[in-house]
This record gives sequence, structure tokens and C-alpha cells, in this order.
Amino acid sequence: MKFLLQGFILYSGLIVFSWAQSSLGDDQERYKAPKVADAVFLHGVTMLDSEKDEYAGNLSAYGVKTILDKPQSPVALEHGRRVLALALHLSPRNRKAVVANFQLSRGLLPKPQISDYSAKVFSRLLVTRGELLYEEGGEKNVLLARAFVSLAAEMDPLNEDAVYKAEMQKIDYEPFNWKLFTGE
Repeated sequence: MKFLLQGFILYSGLIVFSWAQSSLGDDQERYKAPKVADAVFLHGVTMLDSEKDEYAGNLSAYGVKTILDKPQSPVALEHGRRVLALALHLSPRNRKAVVANFQLSRGLLPKPQISDYSAKVFSRLLVTRGELLYEEGGEKNVLLARAFVSLAAEMDPLNEDAVYKAEMQKIDYEPFNWKLFTGE
């Protein structure tokens, strides 16, 4: 009987703990949903719609993982917000990004999303795709290339190519301004 009572108390504690962890809480800095009235990359980028949607889904999964890893951290919340904003600008109807953005804006932590890539692999992919976009030229291609490279360096600071390219972008242009995507 003693073990049954201990098991019940432990189970009840786990339920309360998981309930407490499933929301962002009122005392913390709240998630501010990015304002995506007109998606920047809906047109004028050298990417197929299916490719933009695939990148948006993986960006969303990474953004959600960032927030879930440290839900109490304002830095993680802001980083995840930037990533979700970029996903929504790439593909404003991407299911993963729309659902996660909605849930986070209501103070709820979304379920973990499945990504096709680890952060290290995705970082390398973003750098490579950014290089191709930069070579294509055009205002929106270059803007997206800069966003991909900047994000890749943040995702994997050990990715020397990403870090070098991001630092060179800061010299050639200026530090990347995420406010264009977040709507501030």
C-alpha cells in the first residue's frame, strides 16, 4: 500500500510539473507574434514554392526546439521568434510555422516538431543555399542569403564557414536587422 501511495504522489507531481511546463507563464517575457502582413519572400526569390515551404518547416522545427530547450529564457524566446518570422516570410501558409506561432502567442508551448536535419547539418545547408542565392543576385535573394548566413552562424557557432561569412556580412553591410521580419 505504501508503494502505491508513493507511486500516486509521484505521478501526481509529474502531472503538475508537466502542466506547469506547458505554458510560458505570465511572469515571464511573453512571446510577441511577428507581424507578417506581406511576406517578404512570397515573390522575387529564386526558390520554388515547395522549396520555400520545406525550408519554412525546418526553420519552424528549429525555432520551436530553441524555445522548448529553454522556455524560461528571453534570449531563446526572441531567437525562436526570429526564426519563426523568417519561416512565415518564406511560406506564410506553412502549417508548422502558423500553428507554432499561434500557440506561442497564446502563451502555450507547442509540441516538438520533426525536422529533416540536425542544427549542424541545417546550418551548413543554410550557408550553401545562401551562397547560391547571393550568386543569383537581386534584392530579395541577397536579403534572404544574408538571413540564412546570419542564422546559420547563430545555429552552429562552430561552423567556421557560417561564422566567417556572417562576420564579413557585418563588415560589408551591417549587422543583420531581424526587425524587417519581426515587424517591429
